[in-house]
Amino acid sequence: MEENEKKIEHKSIEKKRQIIVFFGKFIKSTAEFFHGILHIKDGTDYEGTVKGIKRDLVFKGHSIWILVSSIFIASIGLNQNSTAVVIGAMLISPLMGPILGVGLAVGTYDWEALKRSIKYFIVAIVVSIITSTLYFLMTPLKDAQSELLARTEPNILDVFIAVFGGIAGIVAGSRKEKTNVIPGVAIATALMPPLCTAGYGLATAQYNYFFGAFYLFFINSFFISLSTVLVVRYLRFPLVNYISKLHEKKIKIYTAIFIIIIILPSAKLFWNVIQESRFNIRADKFITDNFNDIKSNIIYKNISYSDTVSYIDLYLADRLYTDAQMLDLSDNLKKYGLLGKHNVGIRVTDSTVLNIHQENNNVDSLVNKMDNMTANIQKKLRVGILEDIYKKQDEIITGKNERIEFLENAIIGIKEDTIPLISLRKEIEIQYPEIEKFAFAKSLEPNQTGTYDTIPVFLVKWDKKIYRRQRKIKTERLRMWMKVKFKFDTVRIVRYE
Repeated sequence: MEENEKKIEHKSIEKKRQIIVFFGKFIKSTAEFFHGILHIKDGTDYEGTVKGIKRDLVFKGHSIWILVSSIFIASIGLNQNSTAVVIGAMLISPLMGPILGVGLAVGTYDWEALKRSIKYFIVAIVVSIITSTLYFLMTPLKDAQSELLARTEPNILDVFIAVFGGIAGIVAGSRKEKTNVIPGVAIATALMPPLCTAGYGLATAQYNYFFGAFYLFFINSFFISLSTVLVVRYLRFPLVNYISKLHEKKIKIYTAIFIIIIILPSAKLFWNVIQESRFNIRADKFITDNFNDIKSNIIYKNISYSDTVSYIDLYLADRLYTDAQMLDLSDNLKKYGLLGKHNVGIRVTDSTVLNIHQENNNVDSLVNKMDNMTANIQKKLRVGILEDIYKKQDEIITGKNERIEFLENAIIGIKEDTIPLISLRKEIEIQYPEIEKFAFAKSLEPNQTGTYDTIPVFLVKWDKKIYRRQRKIKTERLRMWMKVKFKFDTVRIVRYE
């Protein structure tokens, strides 16, 4: 009996041992499998990689001209809000060269290459910002488009993009079989657009755009270089100089501190983005739950976020809330986490103000309010100069009688401004036989009061035989004669060929 029990126990132990051995082999084979997949040291072209990066880090001659051209293209793309043009500019940009050069130099302790990389990196930045600033100073299109605004508020996600972009770039660049990954990294990390946006900020004196965009460019460049350092160390590139373990430890500590300092602002900005998103979701839920039965009466809603005081503005028609009802609705905000002291979960804002705009059944007043809102939106969109003229006149003219008087005066003015061109032509032929041709037009020019002045303009073609000095004297004499004859305050004589 005891012998049978020992045999059974022995078999049980043997089974357990076999299971342990099996799982050990399975784990080992799995680890070897993934090591084979993730292993990148084989096929590393140490000499070719170093030579290629050092060649591309130099910025002079043709590299500068390519950089200037790509900056102009990117600036135009941002100006026109064209994503395709911006991507094209990033494809031809040579900015990755000195950035990878800094990472390689730090990773191999090549201090001479580090100095050259930093020098040409600074040259590239200065040339890029000057070029983009000049473009935005020259262009008449000064509005900030969405492509441009997207580069003014970097966050922690941009850090991750730069890190993984840098890893992809150096891993691909270190292979003997070269690929087209580098252009893709340039597009993903978006090095060009932030520099162009920084130039826009300088050109338009919007320095918050400049600092935000330059910060985005800096964190992209820094973390691409940092990723390059890590991969270079992992691949064990040959060291150019030797430093002591103590010195190396100090460098790592200083680098870690510097990384934290750089990341903190982007982390704060990313946290603000998260909080704003959370606030918008909660505000929308509050509106849906509390105003769902009258959603057709909500003409317009505006949700404005701030980490201190946020606002929910609702414009209503055909529905009135009493003061008590509005107070109850405001108190109800705490259930949705929109009041800091009664928050649900993580606080998104200290307080939220609910503004319900209603006009006590005064439809005309509500319509006027909506008309003013529409007018402001249309003004921002700049729908056309004719509409602007009408608005300016509409601000001056209030009431039907004043409108009629304005139109009557305009008609009288048109009649008074009519020029008898046939009789005028005969007089000019007699008094100024040197004039071969003439024409008449009216020029509308804006003045400082916001209205428009009508200036009579005579286009005159003089005989080419008349000397320049004589032509100038006769032109002035003709201008004075026209001014007296037709009782104009201002007359302009324009010479045309």
